[in-house]
Amino acid sequence: MRGLALFLGGLLAGLVVQTGIAQGDRVVGVNHVGITVKNFDEAMKFYTQNMGFKEAFTVRDEKGQPALAYVQVSRGTFIEVQPAGDRPPGVITHVGLEVDNIKATLGRLAKNGVKVEEPRTSRTNSIIANATSPDGIRIELSELSPDSLQRKAINSWK
Repeated sequence: MRGLALFLGGLLAGLVVQTGIAQGDRVVGVNHVGITVKNFDEAMKFYTQNMGFKEAFTVRDEKGQPALAYVQVSRGTFIEVQPAGDRPPGVITHVGLEVDNIKATLGRLAKNGVKVEEPRTSRTNSIIANATSPDGIRIELSELSPDSLQRKAINSWK
């Protein structure tokens, strides 16, 4: 009986450790798609009034101009709207993936030969880093802290 208890205890401990490792490097899902727009106000009106999505938040630059806005499509899915500036409008600039541990994810990706950047704090208070596909597609990895604007929008979703 004692042997069975030790075996089951070891099995349970192994499962806990394995689950912890697996969750340490997990892509939670697609968080957002970044797009450039020619007219920010017109685009926001389209996504909020015409499409019926909620404006989750807008980040403004030092001059008070919109630098980016997140439009909430569903609880954890957004469209990131950015003024085109010098870039062409109507372009998908990146795909944003939410990860639960950005350092572990970046380590695994780098080990697999993926070009990655060092993580940094974004204007939205999330920890982000970019990975680049062989075709040059930017994949923005985001670890959402409780203080990030994305996490606050997700938590307030009704």
